[in-house]
Amino acid sequence: MKYRFIDMLPKSYSKTWVLLFFLCVIYQTFAQNSKLTLEEVVQMAKNQSISARQAATTKETKYWEYRTFQSNYKPQLTLNGNLPAFTRSFREVLQPDGTIQFQPVRNNNSALNLSLSQSIAATGGSIYATSQLQRFDDFDRKNTLYNGTPFAVGYLQPLLRFNSFKWDKKIEPLKFNESQQAYLETLELISLRASAIFFDLLLAQVNLQIAETNLTSTQNILKVANEKYELGKNSRNEILQLQLELLKGQKAVGVSKRDLEIASLNLKAYIGLQTEGKIELQAPAPPATLVLSSEKAIQEAFANRSDAIAFGRRTLEAERAVAKAKGDNGLNATLTATLGFSNRGQTVPELYRRPQDQQTIQLELDIPILDWGRSKSRTKTAQAQQQLTQYTVEQDKQNFRQEIYTQVTLFEMLRDQLELTLKADSIASEKYKIAQERYVLGNLSITDLSISFTEKDQAKRDYIYALRDYWGAYYKLRQLTLYDFENNISLTPAGKTKQ
Repeated sequence: MKYRFIDMLPKSYSKTWVLLFFLCVIYQTFAQNSKLTLEEVVQMAKNQSISARQAATTKETKYWEYRTFQSNYKPQLTLNGNLPAFTRSFREVLQPDGTIQFQPVRNNNSALNLSLSQSIAATGGSIYATSQLQRFDDFDRKNTLYNGTPFAVGYLQPLLRFNSFKWDKKIEPLKFNESQQAYLETLELISLRASAIFFDLLLAQVNLQIAETNLTSTQNILKVANEKYELGKNSRNEILQLQLELLKGQKAVGVSKRDLEIASLNLKAYIGLQTEGKIELQAPAPPATLVLSSEKAIQEAFANRSDAIAFGRRTLEAERAVAKAKGDNGLNATLTATLGFSNRGQTVPELYRRPQDQQTIQLELDIPILDWGRSKSRTKTAQAQQQLTQYTVEQDKQNFRQEIYTQVTLFEMLRDQLELTLKADSIASEKYKIAQERYVLGNLSITDLSISFTEKDQAKRDYIYALRDYWGAYYKLRQLTLYDFENNISLTPAGKTKQ
């Protein structure tokens, strides 16, 4: 006969409360045993951290700024006017004898204008089509008149002037691409920061494990030492030394628990982890050997980084400044030409009956005669600034290459250092085990045991430090190149397509 555990409980126990109890136990079990790897922590930081959301918002802002720029090169349809435009006042009227009289005026002069325009980037001009309607109501004389342009087309062309449309069409796409790459670099900076916080918590976790293990070992050794002391095989000084070590071990456990709690809170806050359970980190395994090439890293950096795009953008902006200085200093002229139909009448339909031709052509001139060298000074200043920009860009390119070369060299050094610290950790652990056995057998002094004890702990910490430096250098290299050297793939969408 089979019985369920819940049926074996006393009748006074509610089955619902028992089920809730077990659910709480299961929740606490999973909440307190959350294990995270370095890759998971980095991915969580890139997906849900506040820094990641800020970067995404900045990226979206740059996108809409670029859309605003694109809209300047598309047809613009606008409707404007004055409706109504009522006036009631006194106005001066010049009389035939030269005197002035103030006459009452009460009218409405409304107007509507519908226009369609298109900018021409190549010339800096614009072509437009328009339709206008004007109504005038004279309330004193009870008279209504209409005036309008049923249809007209025109062209406006600046002559010998700076063409902002042409330069913006060259520079704005670069700025947009630069912002997209800057977003990816920000994500890699988040990865770098997340890895540093990960290893802060991992080190606190290892320190607590070391402190607890050392405390247990000290307690066991003190027990053996007391037995040997009763047999007269060691001195009272050794007992006191071990008791002091025991107190230090208890203090180290308390300090390590405090540091672990602080590091855990820092990690949760940064990666946006909404859980009250404890976090247990899994130490990353020693990475596979990565063969890096400085030339490859520099090549990928120039292909992917926002700074590489900024080099060209800054050069173009300097050229634009020179062109603007020259365009604004000489002869400035604007040619306007309009061809259409216009008419007047007492009703709207009359405007469209036999409209008369309308032509307009106008040339505006602005010629500086005497400016005391102002135009020349502006041009020379822009040219000097352009030369300075070229020198600065060349220097920045050299620094750009040198930074990547240095990072690759540092990464290779840290990779070798990691291998050495791993071997040192293994040797120190084995040496401590031997020292413990020798002390129990009476072949080792308490001083030598303490030295071995300290070396073991330091070797373990040095290995965690080496892991942190290695992965920090790796994520820094990813940020400098926007390239994944583990999978040999670019981190940019364009780069992935090429692969």
